[in-house]
Amino acid sequence: MTNTPAPRTNEFDQPIGPDLAGWTPPSEPPWRALVGSSVTLEPLHRAQHAVPLYHEFKHAPDSLWTYLPWGPFLDAAELGQSIDAINERDDWLPYAVVVDTDVVGYLSYLRIAAHAGSIEVGGVTFSPKLQRTRASTEAQYLLMKNAFDLGYRRYEWKCDDLNAPSRTAAERMGFTYEGTFRKATHYKGRSRDTAWYALTDDQWPAVDTAFQAWLAPDNFNPDGTQKSPLATKPQS
Repeated sequence: MTNTPAPRTNEFDQPIGPDLAGWTPPSEPPWRALVGSSVTLEPLHRAQHAVPLYHEFKHAPDSLWTYLPWGPFLDAAELGQSIDAINERDDWLPYAVVVDTDVVGYLSYLRIAAHAGSIEVGGVTFSPKLQRTRASTEAQYLLMKNAFDLGYRRYEWKCDDLNAPSRTAAERMGFTYEGTFRKATHYKGRSRDTAWYALTDDQWPAVDTAFQAWLAPDNFNPDGTQKSPLATKPQS
């Protein structure tokens, strides 16, 4: 049995949080390309990405858009307007997901609070071609690793509480469920309860090791299927 250490106390014998001496708040992430072995993330721009993204999404099932605040798009111009709106937000840094030369999705840093060492990933919009692939997982890993390498302490994931695939993805990648905020927001004419997940810097080393093992070339068959699943949780 592991004994939980007693909390620190102040001069009034009140419990207080761990000391942050030596920690310096990180800067905001530089908006630059992040290159992996199967995928590249590059800053999302209307002129460069709207047309290829529209062609990726135009045959996607309507169910792709159920839990997203945007889409489906009537044409590349409307998608481009959505990209412009994302780029106008001060605390978003959106990235296009590129596999070989194909632009197959996008996702973003958002709610960047560098002073607190907290950052969120969201707006995950992956085409059917990208979903459930090695590249989709590596795209998420690149943003995670970049954030923790910069010195962030907390990496957040939030989704509609009813979005079971998103919740499953968060848990697969090592995030911890922290609760549901009822009636947190609304979109597309309906109310949304928001499930909160997070990964912290003390959890990251083990999760990073699990990702590296999963992404290793020898973990994949010639057809691209995995040999062993991503194991970010300690085995019982």
